[in-house]
This record gives sequence, structure tokens and C-alpha cells, in this order.
Amino acid sequence: MAEDGYTRIDNPMEIETLLETLSEPGGASLQFGEQGEPMPVLLAGLEAGEALELDISAVSEIAGELRGGKAFRLLGQAHGKLVRTPEMTMEHCRQDDGRLLCRCAYPHRLEVLQRRDTFRARLRLGMEVSAVLRDAEGNRAQGDLKDLSLEGCRLELPLSATNLLAEAPLPLDIALCFPDGTHFQARGRARHRRADTERQTLTAGFQFEGHGPEQERRLWYFVREIEQEAARHIEGGEATRPPSPLFQGPAGAEPKVGRRGAQGYATPMTRRLAHVAGYLDTQLLELREGGEIDGVQLSRHADRLLRLHEEDREGLLFACDALYGESWLVGHGLGVAVRLLDLVGRDSVPQELRKALVASAMVHDLGKALLPDDVWRSAMPDDGGSPELHEHVALLEARMGGCQWLSTAVFTSVVRRISERLDGSGYPAGVTGEVLGELERAAAVVDAVDTLRRPLGERPAWRVGAIYRYLLGREQAFDSRWVKRYIRRFGLYPIGTLVRFDGGQLAWVQGLDDDGRPSRVQLAGGVESSGEGLHTVLGDKALEGEVLKGEVTRRLGEPREEVRVAKVATEAADIPN
Repeated sequence: MAEDGYTRIDNPMEIETLLETLSEPGGASLQFGEQGEPMPVLLAGLEAGEALELDISAVSEIAGELRGGKAFRLLGQAHGKLVRTPEMTMEHCRQDDGRLLCRCAYPHRLEVLQRRDTFRARLRLGMEVSAVLRDAEGNRAQGDLKDLSLEGCRLELPLSATNLLAEAPLPLDIALCFPDGTHFQARGRARHRRADTERQTLTAGFQFEGHGPEQERRLWYFVREIEQEAARHIEGGEATRPPSPLFQGPAGAEPKVGRRGAQGYATPMTRRLAHVAGYLDTQLLELREGGEIDGVQLSRHADRLLRLHEEDREGLLFACDALYGESWLVGHGLGVAVRLLDLVGRDSVPQELRKALVASAMVHDLGKALLPDDVWRSAMPDDGGSPELHEHVALLEARMGGCQWLSTAVFTSVVRRISERLDGSGYPAGVTGEVLGELERAAAVVDAVDTLRRPLGERPAWRVGAIYRYLLGREQAFDSRWVKRYIRRFGLYPIGTLVRFDGGQLAWVQGLDDDGRPSRVQLAGGVESSGEGLHTVLGDKALEGEVLKGEVTRRLGEPREEVRVAKVATEAADIPN
């Protein structure tokens, strides 16, 4: 048996029977190399034991490569099996009555693989394929491909796609776009769907309709490439296995479509941060399905976050608050990572330790995804939580086997001890201040502030001033030196907050002066009052007002109060075709 699961066939009669099946219209494809996409050809002539004649008129542009001796295989399906020849070369090509015919030697063996119609190739962490769903009236939704088979696919869509699936005449048009630019279109009927209100997603399974030989050939190619690319990630064999060309997009390119690519974001930096959020969201789902933290992907996205901070720290701090539509654990992981880096990860800290700090903070709470929601959604930062809550630290650590590059000291401070308290009331070990170093003391403050700034369960988000008073009043648990350092660093009105000034104007804080006072703000647009002190922010419409620099108090007066907000996602206006 070959390495990729094919079985060798040497029997001459069986070979001839299989080749005759491939000679039917639409039965054969030609492929260059292991990674090439199959191209339609016609097996026009068969001389048993002597030669094959191929009609390549449909792909005449490859004649030059064939004449030059480039090796190829023939592929096809016969009797429920996938069939391929060994690599061959053309002997000569000729024109005949408008057709381009090429002759090659007869294969004296074939390789077959039992076709698995129902096998679903699942995309793994780091593999992104965008999907666009359209109905007959032009309504559409953009999402991400999660798995693919010869019979159908599973897509993850924004929750707003519920209306499209409920109201559109079925079947729907499905377009898949791979990172290298390859497109595939089919029609499919939704068979099942499941909503996740926390993540604001809808997962839907589709069954393809209108199968033809060409569609099946392309689908099998995609299924095989997804499966092989996934094997690289599962086995950690990225350095040894050749990558699939389907997943080789432009270096450093951000996704243009997909669930996040279709959303409108307040700033370009927020859109870039959403790509890191997408990684964390997928990693969270991998954990729930029994997987581990992917050390390679964690490393890549920690580097990405460091670069964003180096490019524009204020823009990144604002993006942490402007990001919406993500689950609580994803937003919290990013918020802690960025602010802890900004608080303690200064230029004097070596790059490898800054990277370990960011990586550890990004994933520090993902173990909670393995617990029942009611266990962790009601916990306050200083109540110690239940014994069941404490388990999330060990649950995460057991899934970190592929992250040996992480500094053990940093991981201990940011993951194992971020919930420890000076008086021993924290968890999981209940250690006291004599044991806790500076990094874990700082991390505990950053974690507590970010936790309280985000609504969780039935608890609404707290205003920053109330959080500061809360922590300063609990110096037995939180190091007051680090609480005060946090306040000095991020101010009473941190970057990203919505503030009402003396003149009554609402504005977003985008920059602070050396005294922690707003020095750059943008007048608020896309904000609606609920009449109960809570304002709704409409996604990318939030930043439509004038930007004021250095003249904030002269124009607007002194800042009066922070305004509580709820964020609502909007769809981008420039959804690509």
C-alpha cells in the first residue's frame, strides 16, 4: 500500500477494466505533481498493453509542458474507487480535425483508493477558507468553511445569517475561496443549523446538489488537500511535509472575506486585531473538541500582537475596546495580553520574554471553556471561586504540550498564578504575597481590571473609576503599588472609553498625555442612548466625528464621566464578490 492510502493494482484485466471506465466522457483528469489541481482531459484511445491516447483540447495550454517531458498522472473514479496512474510522460502530441491528441505509454499498474463519500475533511487551526452564501435574490452572508466532503460542507456564519437560511428559497449558492485564490462554486441545501449566541455565530451543514463528474473531481481534490494540510498541523510536521498550494496565500496577508472579514470595524487596527481574535476563537473550539494549544499558531499570533503594539500602541489599546462580536474569553485574553504588555513589557524586557508574556496572557483563561458556563461566569476577581473553578488552570496546562518554547517562569506568573492573591485567598495553590513576584502581582491587577470592564453573565460592565476604587480598597488581596501604576499608565479615562465632557459632548478617548488626561479624542457618531445610562455603539459607525488633538479641554471642557456602552456589530459595506 502506498503512503497516502492507495492500493497497487497489477492485474492486467483489472487495469484494462478501470481504464475503460475512465475513458467515458468526464471520467479522467490530468494532474501535474502531487499538489497540482486536476484538469479535465478525455481518454480518447486505449490500446491494451501498448499505449493511451489523450484528448487535451480543453486544456491545450499545457501542451508545451507535456511536449517538454513534464511528468503527470491520470486520475478518475471507477466502481466506487478513486483511480490514478503512476507518473507518466507524453511521447508526442498532434492536431487532428481541431482536436489536440497526445500519446503516452500504457500503464502496467494502477493505484486505487476506496472513495469515502461521507468522509469530511476538517479544517484545523491555522487553515482558513472563506465562504459566501447567496440566495436567488442576491442576499448573502459571509463565513468560514469548517469541513468539506464530496456530499456537502459545514459553514460557520454570523448569527445574522439566520434570516437568510430561514427566508431564502433553497438551495443556496455556495462559493468557497482558498488562500491561494482558488474558487469553487456549488449549490447546496441547508440540512441542520446550530446557533451560538455567545460567539454570535451560526453553524450550518449543507448538502450539495447537482453533482457532476467535474464537480466531484474538484471536491475530491479539495478534500484530499485539506486532509493532507490538516495532517501537517496535527503531526507538527510543518517543516517536513510539503504544504498544500491551496493554503499558500500572500505572506502576511490579512483575510479579506470570512465571518470577520465581512464585518465593519471601527478602525483598521481593530480589523487587524480581529484576525488574532479569530485564532483565539478557533483555538478555544479546538480545546472544547479535545485538542491542545497549537504552539506554532500561538507563537505566530504572539509575534503578530507584538508587531501591532510596536506599530501603534494607542491604536491597539483602542482596538481592544472597539473589538466586538467576540466571545468573552477571547476578548478578555486579548485585553489582558495587550495591557499587561503595555504595563510591564517595556523596551528593557528581552523580546523572548515579552513574547512569552503576550502568549501566556492570550490563553490564560481558555481552560474555562472546558468548564460549565455557570461555574465561571459568576465569579468575582477576589472571591476565590469554587473548587470546580480552580480546575481551569490545570485543564489548560494539560493541553500545553506543544508550547515548550514558552518561558516556564513567565507561564507560571501569567497562567498559574494570575488568580493568586497576596492574602492567600486566590487559587489554584492559595499562595501568599511572600511567594508572589512582581509579574504575577501586576498580572493579577490587569486581569481584575479587564474582567470587571466586561459584562459577564448577569453582571454589567463596571466604570473604570469604580474598578480603581474597588481594587484600592482591597490591598490585602491586590498589590496597591501595581494598582497605582496601572492608574498612572492608563489614566482615569483609559484609551477606548466613551466620555461625556462638561459641554455634554460624547467623545472616544484615543490618546493620553503624560498626566493620563485625554489628549486626543474623536467625537462620537453611531451612538444611541437607551435612556437608562447605557448607550449602544453601532460597530464601524462609532467613529464618524471630528478628531481633536491637544485642544480637548478648550473645545469640550473637562471630562465629566465615563459612559457605559454596548457594542453592536455591523456588516461591512464592501463585501467582495
